[in-house]
Amino acid sequence: MVQKGLESILQGTSGSPGICIGPAYLVDREGVDVVEKYNVLPDGIRDETNRFRTAVKKAEDELKEVIDELSEDLYHHLTILESHLALFKDKMLYGRTIEAIEGERINAEWALKKVSTRAKEMFQNIADPYLQGRVDDIVQVSDRIMMNLVGAVTVNIANIDKRVVLVAKDLTPADTSRIQLERIKGFVTDRGGKTSHTSIIARTLELPSVMGLGNVSSLIKNDDIIIVDGTQGVVIIDPSDETLAEYEEKKLRYEARRANVKRRSKIPATTTDGVTLKLMGNIELAEEIVSVMDYGGEGIGLFRTEFQYLSRSHFPTEEELYEQYREVAELIFPEPVVIRTLDINGDKALIYAKESDEENPALGLRAIRFCLQRPDVFMTQLRAILRAAAFGNVRLMFPMISGLEEVLETKKLLKEAAAQLEAEGIPYSEAFEMGIMIEVPSAVVMAERLAEEVDFFSIGTNDLTQYTLAIDRGNRKVAHLYNSLHPAVLRMIKQVVDVGKRCNVRVCLCGEMASEPANMPVLLGLELDELSMTPQSLPAVKEMVRGLSFSESQKFAERVISADSVAEVEALMDAFVYPDEVTNGGPSAV
Repeated sequence: MVQKGLESILQGTSGSPGICIGPAYLVDREGVDVVEKYNVLPDGIRDETNRFRTAVKKAEDELKEVIDELSEDLYHHLTILESHLALFKDKMLYGRTIEAIEGERINAEWALKKVSTRAKEMFQNIADPYLQGRVDDIVQVSDRIMMNLVGAVTVNIANIDKRVVLVAKDLTPADTSRIQLERIKGFVTDRGGKTSHTSIIARTLELPSVMGLGNVSSLIKNDDIIIVDGTQGVVIIDPSDETLAEYEEKKLRYEARRANVKRRSKIPATTTDGVTLKLMGNIELAEEIVSVMDYGGEGIGLFRTEFQYLSRSHFPTEEELYEQYREVAELIFPEPVVIRTLDINGDKALIYAKESDEENPALGLRAIRFCLQRPDVFMTQLRAILRAAAFGNVRLMFPMISGLEEVLETKKLLKEAAAQLEAEGIPYSEAFEMGIMIEVPSAVVMAERLAEEVDFFSIGTNDLTQYTLAIDRGNRKVAHLYNSLHPAVLRMIKQVVDVGKRCNVRVCLCGEMASEPANMPVLLGLELDELSMTPQSLPAVKEMVRGLSFSESQKFAERVISADSVAEVEALMDAFVYPDEVTNGGPSAV
């Protein structure tokens, strides 16, 4: 926290962009975080487990009521709430809490806290920020049960009748879905992050929010005036008159710019010299398709399929997967959807899988390695995708390919899945493109040979950067060295694009790097065929591309590729994009 006069400035994580200013309204959940441990006598164990079951049942009923009252605008987020509903009876949370009560003869509150803490630690040990985001689901469901155990009074956000900014330790997706937009200006929370399901709903509602602030709920009092800058992830408590005036102006500029960009979001990303770049959206839930279409996306460039495997006690069935994939394919048709097969490690992300713990899961049994070692799990997903392909423009993509053998083995299993469906008389289609993710340096080296086996490459810059630079992006001691603009990463991207051109294989980029408008001059100049990004990034990226010259970007990319350091790359980019602000400016990009 930074103190500036009487105002306090806190830095958190952007949950949803935008700026709001207003009085604070604390959503108090006292008693959830601090619970006491006590032993239960043998003859009281049954009563204690029943007390836990009653708390779970009440929490389930409360959530079902929220689902029943879900507004039409948010109905496409039903899957998020249903996943929380499933967690109430999940073996990882429900079963192990009862085991702890019975086996250790402890009270329900302490047993639940112990089990949820252990589950939280399992997910937090995973480097992938998307999977870390699932920690919030476990904590939120645990909190809802705990509130019933300790008799805490819940605040019904739908009943708040004044214009305020919500302040809470945490807000669940259920809480967020009850927000009345004419009353709630935005919110800030101690917990959560950009990949949480709460932030997904906040972005749908276009509510400014800052999350992961640590202790903001204990620093702010009811009716304190606060500024929430969701774009920068900043919260200001008791701002001065000068700061208020500054942010009122920023708010007006932001809203005008957003309205203008959104109004132009359906216009293609065509450069000043007539080259059009295809821009698509990344999603994890079918519900996010609405955002992709609203923000002008031309298809789904990355459909992460992990969500259906998480927050449950068993692998999903073929029918469950098929229904989800078919829904996505039909909703986005005639535009394409790139379905990425399961991309998680079996020992930690999937609590119910039998694999042993790994010291370094990022380099272990994950993604295609896990799927090939568990062909039963993989075949279920492949069959579901083949069936869904009969109902839309489906593309199939395999993650973390490191060599030719994995591609050949995967194609063999795909043919077996098709043969099974044919024999069973179940409708399916093989008329789709098949691609692989390029996110391991060995795949870059082998790209020419791999291109003979696939229709497209999709460069995952998140992992490619991590593996190329030997940096664990979840390790705070070295995270500052992680940068996708490193010359080594840029040269790898260029190498893959060059192979794609020689072998007539389309090359897409779907990492976080694609979501940053300032990266467009170099990505456009590297001659990528497609980019895929978070849906909310689409309008601003489109706007940037429309202000660029393709030929000038090509020349610029050549200069960037020959740079020796990240600092040099960033200096070149600043000079190109903001020439008026740099002494040695380049051609204007805007």
